[in-house]
Amino acid sequence: MAALPKLEIVSSFSVGMDKIDLGKCKEKGIRVSNTPDVLTDDVADLAIGLTLAVLRKLPASDRYVRSGMWKKGEFKMLLYFQFSGKSVGIVGLGRIGQAIATRAEGFGCKISYHSRTPKPESSNYTYYPSVVDLAAHSDILVVACALTNETRHIINREVIDALGPRGVLVNIARGATVDEPELVSALVEGRLGGAGLDVFENEPNVPEQLIELDEKVVLAPHAGSGTEETRKGMADLVVGNLVAHFEGKELLTPVV
Repeated sequence: MAALPKLEIVSSFSVGMDKIDLGKCKEKGIRVSNTPDVLTDDVADLAIGLTLAVLRKLPASDRYVRSGMWKKGEFKMLLYFQFSGKSVGIVGLGRIGQAIATRAEGFGCKISYHSRTPKPESSNYTYYPSVVDLAAHSDILVVACALTNETRHIINREVIDALGPRGVLVNIARGATVDEPELVSALVEGRLGGAGLDVFENEPNVPEQLIELDEKVVLAPHAGSGTEETRKGMADLVVGNLVAHFEGKELLTPVV
């Protein structure tokens, strides 16, 4: 910001605000906008997709067929795991968390969640004030919260161990919500069953051990909103907010 003394607005091509100093923007009178809602469905879809990919070992199955191993009868992988009817815990029941819950309900899953406060509108879901307790009662734990000082490494060793050796962790939030070295250790040591990850702590760098764990870990390149439809919707919001600002109007999606 020091290099942009005339800066009036930051129109972010994202929902997350962890890369923007909102306090400094407010102090300097700089308006900030983001792109909520338009990417909710895509990110929720990917969360379910990653869950299915881990439980049903879809990438490994694809490699098995393409390599010709099926014809040779050399399939030595463990049996798959069912998704339907599992207990799904969601960390952060905002727009995206709620959309994930709705989709998981379609598979007959039992939904529970953790957030800063209980959500009265979601009284049909079980609320846990502790992430550790949520993990202990979940087969699949999905991270869908914003990254803040409070949520950095909210998924730590204690949470991972509570999820357990048959549990699956899915992260479509921000990489730093998970203590990545602890996640890697748990997967390597068999203290966690599997993981589906769209985000990482030091993108685009991914720990080599995660790449090597290709039978229990499914990786994506931070592509939660990566569809033509959603990226167009996000771009329209970015431009719409800029136009509104320079025309002296209210922002379409104001943050500051």
